Order: sequence, then structure tokens, then C-alpha cells
Amino acid sequence: MNIFEKGMSIRLWGIKFKKLTDNWLLYKKHQIKESTYLNYNYIINTYLNKKFGNKRLNYFLNYDMNEFIDSLESSLSDKTVRDIVLVLKSILKFAERKYSTNFKLDLITMPTSHKSELQVFNEKEIKKIEKSCINSGDIRSIGILISIFTGMRIGEICALKWENIDLSKRLINVTHTLQRVYIEKNKTKIIITPPKTKTSERKIPIPQILYDELKKISSNYSKEAYVLTGDEEKYIEPRSFQYVYKKVLDNCNVKYRNFHCLRHTFATRCIRVGMDIKSLSEVLGHADVNITLNRYVHSSYDCKKKFMEKL
Repeated sequence: MNIFEKGMSIRLWGIKFKKLTDNWLLYKKHQIKESTYLNYNYIINTYLNKKFGNKRLNYFLNYDMNEFIDSLESSLSDKTVRDIVLVLKSILKFAERKYSTNFKLDLITMPTSHKSELQVFNEKEIKKIEKSCINSGDIRSIGILISIFTGMRIGEICALKWENIDLSKRLINVTHTLQRVYIEKNKTKIIITPPKTKTSERKIPIPQILYDELKKISSNYSKEAYVLTGDEEKYIEPRSFQYVYKKVLDNCNVKYRNFHCLRHTFATRCIRVGMDIKSLSEVLGHADVNITLNRYVHSSYDCKKKFMEKL
């Protein structure tokens, strides 16, 4: 250890990781949304402080962070591991600036994200789901139709009120999302906030089939009522709405795929009928058009062959 490294080690000797995380959360609190703050807090208390809370910061000068990542990967999903590592790196970067030190964060290998094949419903299945929702007589089924014809996320649908639906202009204003977040390991709460990014706040045109169904029932409810309940105070959270969705699939004998697959199916159908990627990206509320391109635009072998035959 050279003199510079020794000096850094001495300065960091009295500072515990737990204290650093408290300072980092305080620094972040007014820069981020409540849901993001609570997610960071949950990751810190559940994974990071459990492992490093009582460690002095000089411990990280020679600690192989990739060993910690390997241990996480043995029991957690790729996404969860990546979320944990991103929070840890951000905390240590904060410490680097605050204490003029260097933890060699460039040596941390981020977990690889393994892309699974996109699951979508075929046209026959979608028609069955549509018919089941229209004939169900359950107001909650309208949320499934909304997802099929707009690609809205489940939290956005749960937060949707009739005042957000402008039938005269045939559009839906997406202004809020509803989600259950962790406060502590075994304690959660519901929060309703604006979407995570500005691009997620958007106006979505209403297609004819959905318009007809919304028009039929709109006069039965006040503007302030939640669309899924018809009540001004009572809402349905995503976890409960998932049960409604699963029941609809069971009733029409369609193989279960998670609710988000309705969004994937919507995007795939839009591309199939020729919607340009910029417009689709705006309807989906993606922060970057490249997200839409990477996720949904994949030319088939037959398509490639057709164009190459023209050479």
C-alpha cells in the first residue's frame, strides 16, 4: 500500500457503510420520485446493509465486488441483481466524491441481462379475450380492453379516472400510475404518482372498438371515479387486478401469459399494421425510441430474404 492509499484508508476508517447509505438517501431524496426513493431504501435495507452495514469504508478499497455479485446471482433474478449493483455503485460513487477516494468501480462487472423471447397473444386469442371482456358485465374487464387497444401499463390503468378519458376528442390522458411499494421488508403501501418519466405522461388515441365500449358506460360514473371501480375513493391495485385478468383468460380458455404481454401484443400489432416507430414509442410512453426499436422491431428471415432477392 503506497502513502496515498494509506492516507485514504485512514480517512475512511471511521466511516461505516450504514452511515454512508443514510447520507446518500438524504442526498437523493429531493431529486427522485417517492416510489424510486422507497425502492432504493428497500434495496439498501434488504441486501446492502445486511451484507456491508457495519463495514468501514476502507473495507471496499480491496474488496472484490464481483464475488458479492456472484452470490446474488445464485438466488435472485438478473433484473434484481442489476438493480442492487446499480444502487451500490451509485452509493460508492457518492463516497468517492465526498471523500476524494477511488474504489475502482470500473472493475465491477455488471450482470448480463438475458433477454427472453417476447411473449404475445395471437389474433385468435385476442379476439376471444375481447369478446369475453365485452360480454362479462364486470366493469373491471374494461381495463383489459384498454390495455389491448392502448398498450397502457397495469399501474397506469389502475390509476385511470374517467376525467382522464376525453370521449369528445377520442383520447386517454395518461397522467398517473398506481403501485404497491416496499417500505420495509414485510411492509408495503400503495402510492399514486405521476409516471416515472415525462414521456410516460401522454395522450393516446382511442380506437373504435374501445371507444364504443367506453361510450356505453361512461354516463354511469362521475368524472372523479376510478375507471376500474366506478368509485371516487376505491381503487384496485395491480396485484388484485391481475386476478381479474387471470379469471378472464380462464373463462375464454386462453393460455396464461402475464398482464404485460397485452402491452407487447399491442405493440406487435401496431407494427404489423404499419405504425411508424416514433409514433409507437410515444403511444407506449418510452423514454427513447431505441427502446421500442430494440424490443419490438425484429425482421423475420422471410422478410430479409425477400429484400435480398432484389439485389
